[in-house]
Amino acid sequence: MEALFLLIALVAVFGVVVLPLLRRRREREEFERAAANAQTRTGPGERSPDQVSLSKDGASATAGGLVPVEQLDIRLPGPDDALVDALEETQRTQDWRPAGQLLALTDDSEQRWQRVQSLAGAAAMELAAWRAAGEQPGGQDAGWLRRWRAEQPNDAGGAQVYAQFLVWQAMADPAAAEYRIILEEARTVCGEAARLAPDDPVPYITELFIARGLSYRRPDFDALWAQITQRDPAHMGAHLAALPYLSEKWHGSRADADAFATAAAADAPSGSLLPALPLFAVYDHLPDVQLSPSMYQGAVVADAIEAAQFAVNGVRPAHPVEPHVRHLLLCFLVRAERYPEAAEQVRAIDGYVGAIPWVDGENPAGQYAAYRAMAIARQ
Repeated sequence: MEALFLLIALVAVFGVVVLPLLRRRREREEFERAAANAQTRTGPGERSPDQVSLSKDGASATAGGLVPVEQLDIRLPGPDDALVDALEETQRTQDWRPAGQLLALTDDSEQRWQRVQSLAGAAAMELAAWRAAGEQPGGQDAGWLRRWRAEQPNDAGGAQVYAQFLVWQAMADPAAAEYRIILEEARTVCGEAARLAPDDPVPYITELFIARGLSYRRPDFDALWAQITQRDPAHMGAHLAALPYLSEKWHGSRADADAFATAAAADAPSGSLLPALPLFAVYDHLPDVQLSPSMYQGAVVADAIEAAQFAVNGVRPAHPVEPHVRHLLLCFLVRAERYPEAAEQVRAIDGYVGAIPWVDGENPAGQYAAYRAMAIARQ
């Protein structure tokens, strides 16, 4: 009997540990081979008739028209030239005004949310790089954001960016002793930002991250969500920020997240990205150990992919959050071995990797490039 138990245990270990490791190794080898194939399909300077130049303005492209890995932009999910120009000028001069002026002129609440996140993320990255370099005097330490707050304390844009910056600082190290203190400060700044721009949903959307980190009770979360829906009921960015709180990894369950995503998709107005929300709910609940290679070809994932494709095909032009959907579509389509459809997403988003799922890993550019290579090589 003991021998039987030992055999069962060995079988379980092989199925749960060894097989997934072998599968991940095989997938990695396939990605590497696909990347090599993608580089050799065309000769230097040549492009096949069906290929489209995917390079960003001002960036050189590979022979196949793809943006080189080292030039992939991890700050943004998609193109926003006005933001890039303002941010680079702000960081070069350490003068907050270019960023502040751009944000003051940004009326679209989806775009404003995206730009607040990106500006705050850039400040956090700048500060982290300065600390990693030994905190050299005179170095770039995101001082422009501090001066923005000090010189214009009543500017709603500065308050919004600073609140999100604090959130990114806290989330960078959830195990830190000051984690809750930083989030409490962020909540205070969110309140200031909300008072400065009462009709703007962005401060409340930032507080959704805080609700997750500080473990808001469900009634408090619902009250916060009501503040957002009163101001912009179909805000895609808000729904993306709210979904993790409702997932089983945080304070809800898979049923809660699915119900939230399904209801939002069902009530979505014409031209909205909300039909894509169920795909994000699926992503939030992917198992850590995926024993079934065919799970991405099953009905649940296939339906979510179809809904997301419907959303991006019908959304208003230049929607700021559309690239977020396309990045996740690329991931799922490659895993489902639907390579021609995945290649369509590459053509729409190549050059940028500041989105889920890439930012959830340690090497966003490298992981995106591997999926990109699979999509292009096998289309």
